[in-house]
Amino acid sequence: MGFEWLALAAAFLWAIASLLSVKPSHHLGSFAYSRWRMGCTSVILSSMALYTGGWATVEVSSISAMMLSGLIGIFIGDTALFACLNRMGPRQAGLLFSCHAVFSAVLGYFLFSEHMTTMEFIGSSLVFSGVVMAIFFGRRGQSNNVLETVKGNIWIGVALGLTAALCQALGGIIAKPIMQTSIDPVAASAIRMITAFIAHFALLLTGVKVAKATQRMNWEIFSITAVNGLLAMAVGMTLILYALQEGNVGMVALLSSTTPIMLLPILWLYTKQRPNFYAWLGAIVAVAGTAILVS
Repeated sequence: MGFEWLALAAAFLWAIASLLSVKPSHHLGSFAYSRWRMGCTSVILSSMALYTGGWATVEVSSISAMMLSGLIGIFIGDTALFACLNRMGPRQAGLLFSCHAVFSAVLGYFLFSEHMTTMEFIGSSLVFSGVVMAIFFGRRGQSNNVLETVKGNIWIGVALGLTAALCQALGGIIAKPIMQTSIDPVAASAIRMITAFIAHFALLLTGVKVAKATQRMNWEIFSITAVNGLLAMAVGMTLILYALQEGNVGMVALLSSTTPIMLLPILWLYTKQRPNFYAWLGAIVAVAGTAILVS
């Protein structure tokens, strides 16, 4: 399987996970939810790496870079994303988060001298345009949809979403050189996740109010959180690291940013409200661009 399909598979898992995140994120709060999610995922990834022997591929020299990647991309980035999701809902948060593709492409160009062919540029432009169209204009006619309601100051939500996107891009940029070595992607994901979890736990120990759960954990919320962590982080982020072994940062980020498009039919099934014309038009444009990229 080429890196393009790996990135698209990750985007699909993230679409499912974003919807699964709505209930536990509101129940626990963005910081507490992120902490529990990262804790569950750390156990899953560590066990997988132990079973497959992936820990043996980790060199001491690569640990610090992967820890920094986890600190920025997961601890800060994921927490900001869920804070944005709580304010703006999964679809609109998806628009802002998809900007990580632009950040990644720009950073990849300056740091790794990555370039796109003419067809890749056309495909990339279609994908990004489709994502923006589907999410930005897709809100029209959805005023009765609780998942579309903006809570609080919209600009705080925008700032949180863009922060999440920038941190995701920086996390991928930092991980890229390490992923081109012989390191096992599962073990690399485990290092990133454990680092993020330790940072969250340390924040909780400081006693700051924002790190505390707004409501008590229960078995239903824990089950959803564990499944979410398995799909989005244990499998999804590991697929991204596999993709980074073969593809350039910008292309991987762009294909993985199609999550908002994949979220449209899932939201339709969940809310029973059909996305509007602009949402579907954007989806068609994005799919056309994706077809060019993976062909």
